[in-house]
This record gives sequence, C-alpha cells and structure tokens, in this order.
Amino acid sequence: MLKRTTLLLDDETRTAAHELAHRYECSVSEAIRRAVTRHRDATLGVPQARREERARILGHLFELFDGHDPEDEIRRLKEQDEGF
Repeated sequence: MLKRTTLLLDDETRTAAHELAHRYECSVSEAIRRAVTRHRDATLGVPQARREERARILGHLFELFDGHDPEDEIRRLKEQDEGF
C-alpha cells in the first residue's frame, strides 16, 4: 500500500535526488524510496522477512546441487567447449 508524503528538499538534496534518479533510470520518487530502503538495510540490517527468503532460496539451491560433482560438471562443460 502506497502512502503519499511531501518532502521539502534543499538544493543540494534535490540535486542529489535527481542524480540518483538519473543513475537508476527511474523517477525521483523511486530513487528516494530506494535510497531510504538501502540506508535502512545498511543501518539496521536486512529485515527478518528478507533474511528468511534468502535462506529459503539458498536451501533450494543446495537441494538442486545435491549429488552433483562440481569437478565432473566443469570437465563436461570444458569438453563441450572444445569444438568452439
């Protein structure tokens, strides 16, 4: 759910917001949202829900690679590349 908030930015902050928007190729509002979220993550740490999601995805990757021999996989890929 989105909520509207009005911000009064001084010239330096407004310029910085525009520079971020240009860099991210998004609106100034989106650049500010991203900056606030990244600052929160850097200051407070990654939220619990995001950590749980990352752990779930990592666990799924472990399941996908279970039983695979990485050296055998690399050897097989190198054999396939020999023709190029």
